Amino acid sequence: MANLTLWNLVKELKGPKYRWVDLTHELSPDTPHWFGFKPLQEDLLFDYLEGTPEDKMAPMRCIQYSVASQYGTHADVPIHFWKDGRDMSRITVQELVYPLVVVDKSKECAENPDFMMTVDDLKAWEAQYSQIPEGAFVAFRSDWHKKANLDNPDENNVPHYPGWDVNAIKWLVEERNIGAIGHEPADTDPGFVTTKEGAYPYPGEQYILQADRIQIEVMRNLDQLPPVGGMIVVGFPKLRGGTGFPTRCFAVYPVEEG
Repeated sequence: MANLTLWNLVKELKGPKYRWVDLTHELSPDTPHWFGFKPLQEDLLFDYLEGTPEDKMAPMRCIQYSVASQYGTHADVPIHFWKDGRDMSRITVQELVYPLVVVDKSKECAENPDFMMTVDDLKAWEAQYSQIPEGAFVAFRSDWHKKANLDNPDENNVPHYPGWDVNAIKWLVEERNIGAIGHEPADTDPGFVTTKEGAYPYPGEQYILQADRIQIEVMRNLDQLPPVGGMIVVGFPKLRGGTGFPTRCFAVYPVEEG
């Protein structure tokens, strides 16, 4: 008899006992993105609408998109910051699904836009909830996705946004053997690190990618997730030589009964 375990699991996950949350910004020319990138561009190749130029008239609509590799909600893979690192085509499908940990520092980030996640913050989270599981995706909730401008510049046009302390990332990799990290700003490191003279290569981003992990940047809706018990699924093209790409990622978690 056929084993229907996975069919039944999918049916259960899509039922009322679980909630699904999209963690992705809509992809468009208006999508939040790093200041150094041009907005997404769209060029019509073929269309079926009346008034379409004759050389483009066809029974289907096709559009060619031009977009930076790290645009909007996107995945970074090791080769992005490490010349010997894996490209997108070498990321395994098992690395696209993780147990999800959400560390909420939104209050601290609202009070201090230069907030930096530390090892002590992670240890405090563990004391309240449980040990971060091996292979987890650790998401840093800052509620930064609610900002109209991710750089959050002051009157002197100096950016102010939160990020990870490199030592916190090292602790997650070396002490908890996590699988990936994610955050809402467009950088791993806080603004006061990335904007200082001689900052490049950025220490946090350099470390996580050279540790052969992936990360997701410019996430959203982390405020809709519980700190523990969820899972995250990430999708991106199997692009040969790819350093990163806009991604669709979502979380699933069990709904509390009662």
